[in-house]
Amino acid sequence: MCGMMINTDMLILFLITLCATIFFTFYVRRILLKARIADNPIVSEHRHKSGTPTMGGIAFLFTISFVISLYYQNTPILIVSFIMLSGGIVGLVDDLIGLKIKEVQKIVVNVSDDVITLGRLDVEPGEEVRVATPKAKAEVDDLLKLGKVKVIGEVPIKTEPGELEKIICQIVLGLFLGLTGVVTTIGGFELGIFAIPVVVIAILGCINSVNLIDGMDGLAAGIVGIASIACCVYGYLFGPVSIIPPFLILSGLCLGFLVFNKYPASIFMGDTGSFVLGTGYAAAVLIGDIPYFGVLALGVPIISVVVSLLHRAHIIKLPVEPLHHTLNHYGMSETRIVFSYWAITVLLCVIGILVKMYLF
Repeated sequence: MCGMMINTDMLILFLITLCATIFFTFYVRRILLKARIADNPIVSEHRHKSGTPTMGGIAFLFTISFVISLYYQNTPILIVSFIMLSGGIVGLVDDLIGLKIKEVQKIVVNVSDDVITLGRLDVEPGEEVRVATPKAKAEVDDLLKLGKVKVIGEVPIKTEPGELEKIICQIVLGLFLGLTGVVTTIGGFELGIFAIPVVVIAILGCINSVNLIDGMDGLAAGIVGIASIACCVYGYLFGPVSIIPPFLILSGLCLGFLVFNKYPASIFMGDTGSFVLGTGYAAAVLIGDIPYFGVLALGVPIISVVVSLLHRAHIIKLPVEPLHHTLNHYGMSETRIVFSYWAITVLLCVIGILVKMYLF
């Protein structure tokens, strides 16, 4: 009977989070539309999404605050919620800075019959590219004079905080979690004070993975939602059951947001949302001490980060970054990419559960 009561409580927690997220996303979307706080995609294939409200992650902040008001006596819920709120505030500052336009970049098309080089890219005949790098900007005028390229549009580039400022803010979020003292054991290793740097690295990695994958309708919310539900199943099957509530909150946030964020999205989460989900997922995995399964479930965004790092280190070359935009660039439809990424996430989670069941 006690177990049944716990299950009922958990269902109530999930439904409260789900319904609150749907309500607040609807409400925030109306405000953002009136304020004309909208996205202006820089990827040419996504130009049609211009005008869709962004910063929808503000709805998460309302939902989490509501959850805290009801569950403030539950320590794991309270700590994960506090970390998510902190992450959301950092993401919100990023989004607010991004409302200021830094520069306007040209979009050109190769009108010649030859493959031309622009910056680091080899541009096929008829292919569109954005003139982004200093090298490309230096070369484009000569190509225009020679009649090899033609300007077909312009795209505003938002102001971004410097990499150092971003990293410092993310380290602070990691320290917030580390200093609570709730994370001492990770993956069967008693770390004591050394848990703090591990927590900081985990928070950094998770924020950037979720942030990078948040580039298509329903992609980030779907992947984090699937991974969180899988972590609930993992906790239910292998215990302790106490790890489930924080993942239920994440599941409710993601599924509630997907009501408006699935293709075609009527709102985007922005950095506010991706920082909430990134910090929340990392915190839930660390507090629940399920690092191996937690990392595996988030495998798709982690691989995406690795591919982007290889591109930035000039080891591989992508026409557009990150990987999902490259797939889109080569003709794979957005819905197909999103469903493929979701399916791979489901597959990784199933493999993780089966391996735990039958091998460990």
